[in-house]
Amino acid sequence: MSWADDALTRDAFLGGDLQIFQPQNGYRAGTDPVLLAAAVDARPGQSALELGCGAGTGLLCLGRRVAGLRLDGLEQQAEYAALARRNAAENGLEVEVFDGDLSQPPAALKERSYDHVFANPPFFAPHSGKQADDAGREAGRRALTPVAAWVDAATRRLRPGGHMTMIHRAADLPALIQALDARMGSLVILPLTSRAGRAAGRVILRAKKGGRAEAQLLAPFILHDGSHGDGGNKFSTAAERILKFGGKLSL
Repeated sequence: MSWADDALTRDAFLGGDLQIFQPQNGYRAGTDPVLLAAAVDARPGQSALELGCGAGTGLLCLGRRVAGLRLDGLEQQAEYAALARRNAAENGLEVEVFDGDLSQPPAALKERSYDHVFANPPFFAPHSGKQADDAGREAGRRALTPVAAWVDAATRRLRPGGHMTMIHRAADLPALIQALDARMGSLVILPLTSRAGRAAGRVILRAKKGGRAEAQLLAPFILHDGSHGDGGNKFSTAAERILKFGGKLSL
């Protein structure tokens, strides 16, 4: 299956520096993949793999920010993998996207190792809440594969000293930490909160393969200025620097 052009929208990311085709009815990227890509501490000449890359928003945000990366993606849904390839070509970025499941990756991908592996796993438990009408949107939202499998797949693809970076619900942070084993260390956690004084709804977690440094819990990153009631939907200066201008999110 693939989408006709009239079933797609062309959406601007990074202040219009990226133009991403997305299905009108299906999984659509928001701020999470942009923030995730901004938190990947990659340098020119390194390699990065995104697990579950969808239409490629996070992968291409990283490629736009850091030139000279070898960028790969893995996507289970073939139509989204094809769309990621199209988006890469449309934006002049060289990316290789593999079709396959993270629990049984293609043989060619299993032969590779990376400096960085990052992912935005689906947030919601199976059978929780209302099911999405569109199968692609449902797959993007519903955690049919346990988060431990995402962590294990990332760990396996990392070379020694490489970093795994993930964004997830704050409520699922215990499961993320529990999924880490002796192969991973030097844990850094950045809470993401909508406004000052609010509980974090998301976290970005980074771990190093073979790392031995003490774990760090950072001060929250605040996405919006003001309160919701006084029209405070404006992104904070720090968030705008990332979302509009493609800046780095330092952990």
